[in-house]
Amino acid sequence: MKLVIADNLEPEVIEELKKLGEVVYKPTNLTNDLKDADIFIVRSATKVTKELLTSASKLKVVARAGVGLDNVDVKACEARGIKVINTPSSSSNAVAELTIGLIISMLRNVQKAHHQMKNKIWDKKNLTGEEIEGKTLGIIGYGRIGSLVAKKAKALGMIVLAYDPKTKGDGNATAISIDELFKSSDIISLHTILTPETKDMIDIKSIAKMKSGVYLVNLARGDLIDETALYEACKSGKIAGAALDVYKEEPYSGKLLELENVYFTPHLGAATKEAQLRIGKELVEKIRNEIVK
Repeated sequence: MKLVIADNLEPEVIEELKKLGEVVYKPTNLTNDLKDADIFIVRSATKVTKELLTSASKLKVVARAGVGLDNVDVKACEARGIKVINTPSSSSNAVAELTIGLIISMLRNVQKAHHQMKNKIWDKKNLTGEEIEGKTLGIIGYGRIGSLVAKKAKALGMIVLAYDPKTKGDGNATAISIDELFKSSDIISLHTILTPETKDMIDIKSIAKMKSGVYLVNLARGDLIDETALYEACKSGKIAGAALDVYKEEPYSGKLLELENVYFTPHLGAATKEAQLRIGKELVEKIRNEIVK
């Protein structure tokens, strides 16, 4: 059994995978090593395309260590009889915690204060922020992560609204239409999957429906936001601030970097020690189950 790992994994996880067979970690010639591979493991950096799979005649499983399968051509895998698996639940808490952390940091100007202090600037009077207690948080996408964000936000005294075609809400959030969510929310957080329908869902039209001075957070997928529309809205003040962890192109180097009210993290949603170990454990268990079959 040969397992090819294209992206970074924790050393402990790699050691567990070695118990299942021969492991090739981050090969210099990926196409060549896939020729006789049984298992192909990726994170988000490597794109599993139809072309990449062409030479992988023995491949049985493509495993994505993380949430979502945006970087995997699932149809191409299915056509070849290749099973596709991922680890959707392991990083949920890490993403939810970062969401709350970014909201608080953004509303309290933590990032600005840090950079000013590093430059020996003491500007306390111009860094007055806002409290999140009593604010209305609108969550778009109410799955594992969205519902965890709601639970944490409610515990902090926020009013939580949720839009998701598959949810009727729960004790932590009230389910409403997306237009009502845009209209009523002080802060909007994106946690939905990327589909043709959700691509660029935050655009000129949807921003026009939002409150003036709304805050926006995205830890889901970069393609959910029309970057030009976001740029103009943040520049004009229609959107008071945006905190972004995901981007259409990564690493990100676009024009949003020009704006002082847009805050950036380099796709850190699942980047905690605990989440990485959970992801690895779930990955190993799922691959082991596939081998047993």
